[in-house]
Amino acid sequence: MTSVPDVSLKFPFETPPEEGAAIEVAEGVLWLRLPLPMKLDHVNIYALDDGDSWTIIDTGINSRRGRALWERLMAGPLGGKPVGRVVVTHHHPDHVGLAGWFQSEHGAELVTTRTAWLFSRMLTLDEQDVWPAETLSYYRSSGMDGEIYAARAADRPFNFADTVYPMPLGFTRIQQGDQIQMGGRTWDVHIGNGHAPEHATFWSRDDNLVLCGDQILSSISPNIGVYATEPMADPLADWLEACERLSTLARADHLALGGHKLPFQRLPLRMRQLIDNHHAALERLAEALNEPHTAADCFPYLFKRKIGGGEYGLALVEAVAHVNHLFHKGEVERWAREDGAWLYRRKG
Repeated sequence: MTSVPDVSLKFPFETPPEEGAAIEVAEGVLWLRLPLPMKLDHVNIYALDDGDSWTIIDTGINSRRGRALWERLMAGPLGGKPVGRVVVTHHHPDHVGLAGWFQSEHGAELVTTRTAWLFSRMLTLDEQDVWPAETLSYYRSSGMDGEIYAARAADRPFNFADTVYPMPLGFTRIQQGDQIQMGGRTWDVHIGNGHAPEHATFWSRDDNLVLCGDQILSSISPNIGVYATEPMADPLADWLEACERLSTLARADHLALGGHKLPFQRLPLRMRQLIDNHHAALERLAEALNEPHTAADCFPYLFKRKIGGGEYGLALVEAVAHVNHLFHKGEVERWAREDGAWLYRRKG
């Protein structure tokens, strides 16, 4: 009898830390978890011991509950030592939401990429009481369900500032190829893209730790979306390029510390799964587009499951990313329907 090799990911920690608690995942590295008010109901935070202070990786969203929980964490698992530095992997609210609070109220240094800081700062200052015409036009062009469109158009739009603390001027920039000292280790900075522009990941030179943010996750694929700010963007091309490049750094013994879900090992396997998953989705989509479809029509071919109301927005922007990718590759053509929605059809 021949043995069957184990080709699954390894999860050294079977359960996440409880609210207000921490798990030590390596010497001087704590794993914390903060709640989110959405289907993906948590974000992972990592605290690295710098001796007389802590560096934290990402922050959670800005809310009274989140700030109160951080006060508990700093008094409890962080032992009363100050947070001296906040490192933000990318600009999404669940990662940058309290960076400004740590700067303004706790005197922390903010370290992030230039693009992440510029997006965060810009979006916190861009508050809208009604939907911008460009966003509504984008929703129509993507074929958004009529009832969902009407409900959104009648409601107040989400503003970045709703969940992100005001950000003061000033940050420390990191970029591709930099090194940074955190938690008694030297980390190489490698930049990802696709899920968010100029997304920072950190690869320890001294042991097997990788801080992934949302660029690499264990049991879900990072959302790859197109938005009204750049409706013809091809973030899927950016993400696939980043995955291929980062996969050359991956080792089976790496402990990947992601922004959501559980830390895991066998990183090369996960990188291949993530890449193959999107190539397979593109193949299904191209086959489906032998007949004309809007981006919103493509949910069944991309996701192979029913998309609920709470997931609709993320599914829509990801569907646009996939049809945009095929369009930029010259594999599909498009034309506008009478209602303004783009119809996509495979060439030939």
